[in-house]
Amino acid sequence: MFGNAFSGWHLLILLAVVLLLFGAAKLPRLAQSVGQSMRVFKSEVKSMKEENEAPAAGLDDVAPVLPAVVDAAPPLRSEPSRQTHDA
Repeated sequence: MFGNAFSGWHLLILLAVVLLLFGAAKLPRLAQSVGQSMRVFKSEVKSMKEENEAPAAGLDDVAPVLPAVVDAAPPLRSEPSRQTHDA
């Protein structure tokens, strides 16, 4: 996506900013929480894929439900109706 937009200097500056923001003491806990979040995310994605790939159990003997078709439009007349008003 970025191609050659990032170089080694960019990553070094980014690391320095993260170190200044969070401090050296919090970095191991931050890395641990990011790792745990990634593991949870990967396991959820894997379980969603397994749910989608597994055939639905017990649906082989169920008859499909067809939608009912309702004709809501009145039939068209070939000639327009004329109404006469007696005065």
